[in-house]
Amino acid sequence: MAVCRDLWSRNLLALSLLFYFLLTLDVHARPANMSSSKDKSPATKDENEILPPDHLNGLKMEMDGHLNKDFHQEVFLGKDMEEFEEDSEPRRNRKKLIEIFAKVDVNKDRSVSAKEMQNWIVEKTKEHFKEAMEENKNSFRAVDPDGDGYVTWNEYKVKFLASKGFNETEVTDKIKKKEELKLDEETQEVLESLKDRWFQADNPPADQRLDEEEFLSFLHPEHSKGMLRYMVKEIVRDLDQDRDWKLTLSEFISLPVGTVENQQGQDIDDDWVKERKKEFEEVIDSDRDGIVTMNELEEYMDPMNEHNALNEAKQMIAVADENQNHRLELEEILRYSEYFTGSKLMDYARNVHEEF
Repeated sequence: MAVCRDLWSRNLLALSLLFYFLLTLDVHARPANMSSSKDKSPATKDENEILPPDHLNGLKMEMDGHLNKDFHQEVFLGKDMEEFEEDSEPRRNRKKLIEIFAKVDVNKDRSVSAKEMQNWIVEKTKEHFKEAMEENKNSFRAVDPDGDGYVTWNEYKVKFLASKGFNETEVTDKIKKKEELKLDEETQEVLESLKDRWFQADNPPADQRLDEEEFLSFLHPEHSKGMLRYMVKEIVRDLDQDRDWKLTLSEFISLPVGTVENQQGQDIDDDWVKERKKEFEEVIDSDRDGIVTMNELEEYMDPMNEHNALNEAKQMIAVADENQNHRLELEEILRYSEYFTGSKLMDYARNVHEEF
């Protein structure tokens, strides 16, 4: 009997400890910031079709003013960029890179000059433009169901709110009756920003509706000088602290709002500042006066500026030009494959000449 009581006591103690452990586990499993457990759902297919993208391929800066970290790969690989994924087979990537080198080397002297690289960058940028135009055809059809070739702001507004989960029929009816739409603050802010951008894309004489070409400028400001200027103005407005519509180095490298919580975060911020400082001083500030004007930033942002393409070509060559002859050999591109493609290639030198 004493043995049974002893076993029962032990089991009770074990169950008590297990129960306490589970309670403790539940408490510590909760996220410190409850908002992190309520992440927004990814954009739906409808939203992706009709909303201006956050990232524009072939542009040096993002819509929010951050530097495009994939720019080098985008202008070197063009539409082939997706083939160079991190988990793709290195030998296949290496073979593809050798094929690209052969195309860039137009005069077949087994090296790439700055002029050859410039021409290649312009060609790849045009590929991104063509891709955007093809995507725009589908996007325009999504907001122009009657197929009359024009979309009014109200028609777009209905489609946008429908993509956010609002009832399309109810929204259409309320807009026709000029009744107030009950929108949350975030949706209202996005809608106001889109409306401003919409009317900027409406070429003179303004008729408060967009055709397919104007809609392309609305989604992709790089396709229109006027919209590119508008995008630059928005970036300057966000970074310009003294409201003189010019950017100093300190304004350009100011860290985003937020607190660095650990050393790793501090290292990331330090790298971010160094990268922006170098870009400001060596590339964007063309007259080296310590100030970036709207015109300088617009010239820097223009993807079809051939002078920019030449500067980019020289910069890309300088990164990998180990023998300092101002040209790129195949071995150099393979050795610096991560810079050009975002993908590391193992055993780059093995049988290079046989395969080439």
